[in-house]
Amino acid sequence: MAVNENPKRHAKPKQKSTLPIEAAIAAWASNLPAESAALGEVDPAELAAQAPKRWTAYEPMVLLPSGSFASPAWTSLRSTLSTTQLGDLWSRILSEISRKSGTSFTHLAVNEGIPLHLREQDEGGAAEDDKENILRSPSGLQVLYGDFGACDLPSATEEVTEADFEAAFWVSTKQNGIHQTWAPRWTMFSRGNIKEKARLLSFHDPADPALQHRAMNSSALCNKWALDMYAGIGYFVFSYAKLGMRVLCWELNPWSVEGLRRGAMANGWSVQVIRGAELASSDTDLSGIIAGDVRMVVFQEDNAKALPRIQEARRKLAGQQGKLDVLHVNCGLLPSSEPCWKDAMAITKDSQRAWLHLHENVGVADIEKRKLEIKDTLASMVPSEGPSEAGISVGVEHVELVKTYAPGVWHCVFDAYSHTS
Repeated sequence: MAVNENPKRHAKPKQKSTLPIEAAIAAWASNLPAESAALGEVDPAELAAQAPKRWTAYEPMVLLPSGSFASPAWTSLRSTLSTTQLGDLWSRILSEISRKSGTSFTHLAVNEGIPLHLREQDEGGAAEDDKENILRSPSGLQVLYGDFGACDLPSATEEVTEADFEAAFWVSTKQNGIHQTWAPRWTMFSRGNIKEKARLLSFHDPADPALQHRAMNSSALCNKWALDMYAGIGYFVFSYAKLGMRVLCWELNPWSVEGLRRGAMANGWSVQVIRGAELASSDTDLSGIIAGDVRMVVFQEDNAKALPRIQEARRKLAGQQGKLDVLHVNCGLLPSSEPCWKDAMAITKDSQRAWLHLHENVGVADIEKRKLEIKDTLASMVPSEGPSEAGISVGVEHVELVKTYAPGVWHCVFDAYSHTS
C-alpha cells in the first residue's frame, strides 16, 4: 500500500544567509596573521553581532548608520589595529556589499547627523563658544575608506572655487524618478524627506475632495513660479521643476548650490547660478532673467535679499501680466522657518492664490495648537498697503507629519493657503 508523504517533512532546513558585513568581518578576522594579537580575547562572532546590519547606498558610497563600529568591543579593537588592517576590513565590507548588490562601491562612511551648532577654536586652538551651523554642514561625518576630498577647504561662499568643486567627492541617488547630487563631506542629504517630495509632486492632483481647489493641470502650472527660501541641493526645488514650474532659489552654502546645479543638469533642467561678484552685477537683473526661459535660478546669498529682488523685478515688469506669479513658497528650515514667513507673505501678496509650506519641529501634543498659532501669525502679516490686501484670506488647510525628529517631536509641514476673495 502506497503511503503519501509530505515532501516538506524531509526537506533540509534552510540555512540562514550571512549578511554582507558579517561575511566581510569573518573573512577579515580569519585573514589576520596567526601571531597577531589584534583580536585578543574578542570572538569574531561577537564582533559581527555588534556590527551594523543595514546601510544606505549612494553611488559610489556606502553610508552606515550612526554609532556603527562604536561599541566597547569595536572601539577597543580598532585602537589596536594598524591603518593597513583597518583598511583591509573596510575594503572587504565594500566588496561584500558590492557583490550582494551588483553595484561597485568605493567609499565607506558613518553618518553621525547634522549638528545644529559647531565648536569653534581661537588662534591658540582653545575652544570658543558654539556657533550656529547655518550651512548645515555634515561635520560629524566619519570617513572610513576612500578619498572624500580635502576636509579643510574654506567655507566662506566667495572662497570656494571651481577647482575645489572639481576636486571634491560627489555622490548621487534617485528618488521619485529625480536625480539628486551632493558632496557628502560638505553637504547634508535627508533621505527621510522623500515622502514630502512625493506629496509636492501630487499636490495639484489631490485625491481628497476637500482639497479640489488645488487642482491644476500642467499647462496652468508652467506659467507659475515656485520659490524656495532654503533650497539646499534641490530637495523640493526639483519637485516643483518636475511639475513644470519655474523656480527661484536662495541658498547660502556654496556646496549645496553646486549640488543643486549638478542635480538640475542630471535631470535635464536649465539652471542659472548667481554668486560672488555676479550678485551685484546689473547683468543678472532678475527681471531680465524672468523674461528668459531658464527653469531655475539660484541666488547664493541670504534669503533676506529675496523680497527686495522680487519687488524690484516686479516694478520693472509692471504691466506684463503673469510674469512673476508665485504659486508656492517653500520654507524648509528646522527647527523653525518662522524668520522668513513675513517676507513669504509679502512675496505672494499679488498672487490670486498661493501656498506657503512652513516647516517646523513640533511636539505631537502641540500640533493642533501650533496650527492655530500659525494661522493667526500669518493673518497679522498680511501687508497693509495696496489695493488688493483687504481681500486676502489666509489659513492653514493641512498639516503633514513628515518624520519624527526626536521622541515625541515631529517634523511638520504646515500648508498655509493664501487667496484673494
